[in-house]
Amino acid sequence: MPRTTRKQLHQLPKCPTGIPGLDEITGGGFPRGRTTLIAGGAGSGKTLVGMEFLINGAQKYGEPGVCLSFEENVEELTQNLASLGFDVESLIRSKKLAIDYVLVDRHDIEETGEYDLEGLFIRLEHAVKSTGAKRILLDTLEVLFSGLENLAVVRSELRRLFRWMKDRGITAAVTAEAGFEMLTRHGLEEYVADCVITLDHRVNEQVSTRRVRVVKYRGSTHGTNEYPFLIGDHGISVFPITSLGLTYEASTERLSSGIDGLDQMLDGKGFYRRSSILVSGTAGTGKSSIAASFIDAACRRGERAIYFAFEESPSQILRNMDSLGMNLERWLKQDRLRISASRPTSVGLESHLASMHAEIDEFKPTIVVVDPITNLVSVGELPAVKAMLTRLVDYLKMQKVTALFTNLNVEGVMELNTAEISSLMDVWILLRWVEHNNERRRIASVLKARGMAHSAQLCDMEISGDGVTFRHSSAQPIAMAREQGHGNAKEAAKRAAL
Repeated sequence: MPRTTRKQLHQLPKCPTGIPGLDEITGGGFPRGRTTLIAGGAGSGKTLVGMEFLINGAQKYGEPGVCLSFEENVEELTQNLASLGFDVESLIRSKKLAIDYVLVDRHDIEETGEYDLEGLFIRLEHAVKSTGAKRILLDTLEVLFSGLENLAVVRSELRRLFRWMKDRGITAAVTAEAGFEMLTRHGLEEYVADCVITLDHRVNEQVSTRRVRVVKYRGSTHGTNEYPFLIGDHGISVFPITSLGLTYEASTERLSSGIDGLDQMLDGKGFYRRSSILVSGTAGTGKSSIAASFIDAACRRGERAIYFAFEESPSQILRNMDSLGMNLERWLKQDRLRISASRPTSVGLESHLASMHAEIDEFKPTIVVVDPITNLVSVGELPAVKAMLTRLVDYLKMQKVTALFTNLNVEGVMELNTAEISSLMDVWILLRWVEHNNERRRIASVLKARGMAHSAQLCDMEISGDGVTFRHSSAQPIAMAREQGHGNAKEAAKRAAL
C-alpha cells in the first residue's frame, strides 16, 4: 500500500472555476463545499467571475449551477453574457443552469427583531432540487441587508446561509461591493467566507489596469500578489505572472534567422530554438526588416508566428515588407501569421502582458516578434518595463517559443535601457550607421550569443527589393571576444557604440 504524505492528508478539495490563470493562483479553484467571496468596485468584473464559475461548471465539469441575482434580471444577465460568447439560454433550457431574480425594495424592508432568510432558503432549495445544482452564485447578496442596521442579525443570518450551503455540499460564490475602509460595505462577508478574492479596476496616468488578488484562503496555499486580468471576447483571463520561474529546458535545435549572412555570423547555424533575441539599433538601420525576415522564414517552414507591433499598423507592415520581396499577407491568409498592433499607451504594462499571454495561448505560435519594446517606456519606468519583459521572456521560454525583440537606440550613443534589457536576452545583435566615402552604410555586429561561437566581425547590411543581405565589411573589425556564452556584453556594447 503506497504511503500517504502529510500534504495529501490535509489537501483541501478544490472546485475548478475554469477561468484561465485563476485556478493556478488559487491552487486549483474555489474551496469545494465552501463559500468564496468576490469583492470589488462597480465594473470590476465580479458578476462575470461568478457566472463563468457557474457556466464552466455546467459545461466543462458536469456540475449544474444556480444563480440568485439581486440586481440584474434573467434577460439582462443573458444578454450581457451573450456578448462574450456564453449561451446561457441553452444551459437554462437543458436545466444545467437556473437563474432566479430576487427583487428587493428598500422601502419594503422593515427591521424587526425576528428578521431571517427563511424565504430565501425556500427559493434556493427549490432551485437546487430542480437542477441538481453543485454550485451557487449569490449576486449581490448585500442588497438583502441594505435596510438593516443590526449587524449582529446580519452576521448571524450570513453564517446560517453559508452553513446551509455547506451542509448540502454546495460550492458557493458570493459577490459584494467594495467598501471604503473594509473589503465590503458591511465588513462582515470577508470574515464569514472561507476564501476572499478582490477585483480592482484602477487608473494610473490615464491608463487603466484590472487586477485580482486572493486576500485569504482557509486551509490552502495560494498566490498572494496582485495579478492583471483581462475581460476579452471570451470572458476573463488571469495572468499569474509571478508564478513563473527558471525551470524551462534549453534546446539544442537551431533554426535560421531567414538571412544567410546572419546565420553565418552565428556559427553558420542560426539561433537556438526557444531563445530570446534582441535586435537594437538607431532609426532606419533595419530592425523591423530583420524581424520580418525571421517571421517569413518561420512561416515558410510551416510554423506559426505572432507579430506584436507597437509602432506600425498591420497594413503598413505588409506594404513595407512587400517592397523587400516578402509577401507576409499570404501567411495571414494561411493562418500561419497573426499581426497584433496597438499603441503602448492604450493600456498599462501588465495589461499588455496579459493580452499578449492570451493571444499566444490561443494562437499557439512557435515564433513571436515584439517590435519595438522601446515604446513601452512611454507606459512605465525602465525598472517596470524590464520587470514586465522578464516575465514575458520567462513565459515564452516555458511555452517553447523563440522570440525576437527590437529596440531603438539614440543616434550616436548606446542607451542605458538597451544595456539593461540585453541581460534578459540570449542573442544581441547591434545595428548602426557609419559614414564611409561620403555614404552611409548599415553595419551589423553580434555582441553576444549564449552557448554558441559567433563572429566578432563587422558586417555590411544591405536592404533591397530582394530582402536583407549581410556581407563581410571592409571596415576594421571591432575588438570583441568570440563569446561562448559568458562574455561581457555591456563592455562590448560600449565599444560598439564608440
